[in-house]
Formats: sequence, C-alpha cells, structure tokens
Amino acid sequence: MSRTLRALVLIVLVAACGRGGGYGTPPDTLSDACSIINERPEYLRAFRAAERRWGVPVHVQMATIYQESKFVSDARTPYRWALGVIPMGRQSSAFGYSQALDGTWDEYRDETRRFGGRRDNIHDAADFMGWYMAKSNERLGIPMSDARRQYLAYHEGRGGYARQSYRRKPWLMRVAGEVGARSRTYRSQLQRCGGIF
Repeated sequence: MSRTLRALVLIVLVAACGRGGGYGTPPDTLSDACSIINERPEYLRAFRAAERRWGVPVHVQMATIYQESKFVSDARTPYRWALGVIPMGRQSSAFGYSQALDGTWDEYRDETRRFGGRRDNIHDAADFMGWYMAKSNERLGIPMSDARRQYLAYHEGRGGYARQSYRRKPWLMRVAGEVGARSRTYRSQLQRCGGIF
C-alpha cells in the first residue's frame, strides 16, 4: 500500500472516530429520558459535564435539545422558497443539537476558547447551552432550573427576552410551556433510572 493511500485511510479513520457524540439520527424513544441515556451514554457524560461547569440541570438541557433538534446532531432549519419552487436559502443559520446560530456560536467559542467546538458534537452543544443559560441567569436572573423561561431567553435572545418579545407570540409561549413540562417529566424519569442519578 502506498504512503499516500495509507495516509488517506488514516485520515478517514481519525475523522470517523472524531465525531465525538454526533450521531446524526436521534435515539429511538425521545419521550423517555432513561431510554435516551441508556441508548446514548455519551449524552449523559456531556450533560453532566455542562451541569458541573455551568450549573444547568441535565433535565433542562435535555428538554431544550428535544425542542430544538429532537436530538438530531446535524439538524438545520428548513429552506425558504420563492414561488414555491425556487430555494432561497435556509430560514436561519441554526445548526446542530442546540440549533445555535452562527454569530452566537462564534461568540461562545471566542469567550470559552473552544475554537475546535462543533455544533454537531453533543459535548460542545451541551457546553454551549450551559454557557448560554448561565449568561441568561447572570444577566436576566432566570433560575437555571426554570426550563420555560430559559427557553424563552434561548429562543428570543436575551435582548428579546428583556423586551418581552415572546408576549406577542402565543405559539412560542405554548412551546415554552411544553419545554417546561418536558423538563419536569425528564427530571422525574431520571430520578427513577436505576443508578444513573
């Protein structure tokens, strides 16, 4: 085997191993936190690390990721169409588990010095979410355990939350309520996951 071919094979293998929690497809049962964690133990390691670093509970992270991407590592927003047939680009730059926007992701990487961070990596996505919610707690006084209000600030941005822009969006208020309810459900389930918590 030539050196070039060996080098290429090695690069492909390293790249395949380096996904680090980017599964592409979601876990089988998204309604059960224990099932998610049992199927993808890497998720729990990522969520616990973010909880230790930023103080955001695991169940709040899980409920938010469920809402944002349904645990699909490379989730993107839909395309916009002109005249129903001409693609006009995506609705936003949101990408990955956390659906972080390009600008906010860049701000996170600059501030945390995680320049190699990737939005389709569960560890980086959970850390991003913890960072963002910790800032919402610091600047807006939103408790880390309040998934509903944290989600509103996450979706609208901290400035939008401060201006209460969400009040003009009944659909968003409903979705935030669902995130809060899912967070409580996940918390109860995690407490019963034999030996996990």
